[in-house]
Amino acid sequence: MVARLLDEDPEGAYGYSRVALRLASRVAAVREAAGFAAYANQKYGEALAEFRAAKRMTGNIDLWPVMADCERGLGRPEKALDMAGAPEVHKLDKAGQVEMRLVAAGARRDMGQLDAAIVTLQSPELAANSVQPWTARLRYAYADALLAAGRESEAREWFAKAVEADRDGSTDASDRLAELDGVEFVDAMAEDEDEDGEVQAPAESEASVDKDEDDKDDDKDDDQDGDQDDKD
Repeated sequence: MVARLLDEDPEGAYGYSRVALRLASRVAAVREAAGFAAYANQKYGEALAEFRAAKRMTGNIDLWPVMADCERGLGRPEKALDMAGAPEVHKLDKAGQVEMRLVAAGARRDMGQLDAAIVTLQSPELAANSVQPWTARLRYAYADALLAAGRESEAREWFAKAVEADRDGSTDASDRLAELDGVEFVDAMAEDEDEDGEVQAPAESEASVDKDEDDKDDDKDDDQDGDQDDKD
């Protein structure tokens, strides 16, 4: 239930996770799910505690990158960088290593080290032509860092590459690219609502118009009859 609600209703997922913790706090999967629910609600202290508990129970290091990101959320980017250089990173699979690189680059940006963040993201995975599940996010992060550093033309190039890789719309790379190109989007739905909301005077029916004309003719005939009577 928690996993299903995470994207649609993070607060609801968090509520379910608290119930699950009361019932099965010694189950690693429950602690991990509770961690992700807290993380989705920006409760980074709680999330980190749950992830640590899950890691102790299973010995699995897959949660290492998100644990490091929790350190960022708690305002400790230096700790996140320490975790990025820890031996555990070498035990991660490729996806986990890319995620760790993204977290480390974010920590560099938190510390105002834009150039270091850009260098951190430069990697064989970034340069690869093949599209992997992490490709769009990696290219997007690189483009965003370039833009923050004032390298707009390079940023545009990498936002375009992110769009090519973003098959499921996981980023807003297309919007960022359009913004750089000066494209403005018009909300057609809002315009339709405005048009529908205009109050227009009701049109008179043809029958109503004809009746008015008949009444005028009758009044004219009555006036003429009255004049004739006066003459007589």
